[in-house]
Amino acid sequence: MIRWLMNEAAILLLALQFLTRLPVPAARLFTQARLAATPRYYPLIGLLIGCVAALAYWAAAQVFPPLLAALLSTAATLLFTGAFHEDGLADTFDGVGGGVTRQHALEIMKDSRLGTYGAAALVLALGLKAAALAALPLAFALAALIAGHGLSRASAVLVIAASRYVRFEGKAKPVATGLGWGGLAVTLLSAAAILAALIGAAHCPPGAILSALAGLALGHVALRLFFEPKLGGYTGDALGAVQQASEIGFYLGLLAWL
Repeated sequence: MIRWLMNEAAILLLALQFLTRLPVPAARLFTQARLAATPRYYPLIGLLIGCVAALAYWAAAQVFPPLLAALLSTAATLLFTGAFHEDGLADTFDGVGGGVTRQHALEIMKDSRLGTYGAAALVLALGLKAAALAALPLAFALAALIAGHGLSRASAVLVIAASRYVRFEGKAKPVATGLGWGGLAVTLLSAAAILAALIGAAHCPPGAILSALAGLALGHVALRLFFEPKLGGYTGDALGAVQQASEIGFYLGLLAWL
């Protein structure tokens, strides 16, 4: 039991190292098997990122108007994660938008330069996040940030479970085959716990929760319909794009209910 707990703790630390810029001392804990198992904990790491975002929003809202507070909160998450998922969103739109063929799209997505499609998608995504959060009452915005970051990363993990990785190598290759049914169960249980906490702590009405989840699901499906026909599956960048679309969809769904 102790050995199992230590192994899971190591996997959790590797997931934290993978998704954030925190200086996690996990190098001595690394194995390929543990890295492959990290997706099961992505929702929990997302929950931590959401708490950082909510704290930044709350602190900024004490001094600045809502839109500026939302922009500063977004900036805090970009610093905390190294714009990891936002980079994936931009690369996905550059590749799928500019690639004539599947191979051409994959080559563009590996290019570190930012193109027109990626720049437009990135500006639009950041603008939608800030505008949606600023339009929500403060308590709802804080709850949405915490839950939205966690649930949107569960949404990305569902792509790993339901689709196939299309590169022979890449940053997401180690995690593409390590999820398994047990890991998927942990992901879904984590998402359910986040929802339960949102309902209990923030007193969100059922209609608000359903509307927010509908928005998240719409973002998930829309992005997969955008890149999967061209790519025939997903890449690490595509997972970032799904996370971003799901997060934005969650905020917009909640705002639509209000």
